[in-house]
Amino acid sequence: MKTKAQKQKDLDALAEQFKKANAAMLVSFKNMTVAKDQELRRQLREAGVTYSVVKNTLARKAAAGTPLEPMADQFKGVTAVALSTSDPVGLSKAISKFSKANPDIFSFKVGLVEGKVVELKEVESIANLPSREELISKVLFLINVQAQRLVTVIQAVPRNLAVVMDQVRAQKEAQGA
Repeated sequence: MKTKAQKQKDLDALAEQFKKANAAMLVSFKNMTVAKDQELRRQLREAGVTYSVVKNTLARKAAAGTPLEPMADQFKGVTAVALSTSDPVGLSKAISKFSKANPDIFSFKVGLVEGKVVELKEVESIANLPSREELISKVLFLINVQAQRLVTVIQAVPRNLAVVMDQVRAQKEAQGA
């Protein structure tokens, strides 16, 4: 049995996690096997997400005064919380993928993305967005393409001058012969 101090410490730690979260998803599950649980945890870990099953009373208390406060009424039944401090797209993709693959054992309750409460439909649309890294690579590609075009145009002037001079030389040789 935990002492009151230990319970307070757990409450403070959970409240701190809730405060740092940029995105959160509340999910429920039933009849989940250990293998499926490990698969879910592995997928979430790869996405940079923390995942834990929480006691509803503790979670409701911890949510008070945090960005997760609007979701406090959803802490009912078996509840697990997936939290992301950086990329909400990665979290949405992982939850959406696992939810689609295991609809009989895993269900989505509610989500929170940058302070806005979202439903499953919105989570799926967020999951279809490219990740932050993909967007950065696309922007860098577009910048690089423009630089390559500029280099090609700059190099074209001396190349064309050399071609014209060679044609003039060839023409004079042909006239002189």
